[in-house]
Amino acid sequence: MRQLGAGQRSSSLWPQDCGDCSAMMQPMNPSNPYASLLGTRDAFHVAAQTPERLSDLTGKLGDKGMERSYAPGKWSARMILCHLADSELVFAFRLRQALAEPHHVIQPFDQDAWASSYSSPNLSGKAALNTFLALRQWNLSLLKNVPQAAFAKPVSHPERGSMTFQVLVETMAGHDLNHLRQLDGIAAGSS
Repeated sequence: MRQLGAGQRSSSLWPQDCGDCSAMMQPMNPSNPYASLLGTRDAFHVAAQTPERLSDLTGKLGDKGMERSYAPGKWSARMILCHLADSELVFAFRLRQALAEPHHVIQPFDQDAWASSYSSPNLSGKAALNTFLALRQWNLSLLKNVPQAAFAKPVSHPERGSMTFQVLVETMAGHDLNHLRQLDGIAAGSS
């Protein structure tokens, strides 16, 4: 397997376990639903910009906007933030397991089962945002210290097949872009 350099993209991105995410996608191929969102952008740079963008968007939304959705039957802004916090927790584990184990097999999760608690008013958008921000800062610190050769490290997903650590990072960034787009739509409707 060849090592990917900075700014290079793998040709086989795989989707985060995100049913609500895939509803907005026009996949280039079945294993690469985020490629069109990420394009040629650097995944680390996108991931590093997400915290500020999320903070700005939640400020624009305010408390009332947090309960609005981008489309009927879809998650509200608060629920999207809850999902992003949960997903960042999953990425934190996946990134570290992928680096620590040879040929790590990623554990899938049922995002719909996890999302069943999002309707609780006790799960605030602010708490979800703060959780995401802390975890993202920790994940970015990890990624800054990963040796270049590790980005070519093979991992696999039981449902999606073989990939590299680089693809895992690209998936995280593409997942961000998808949900930022949804939040942008909600915020535009809140004005």
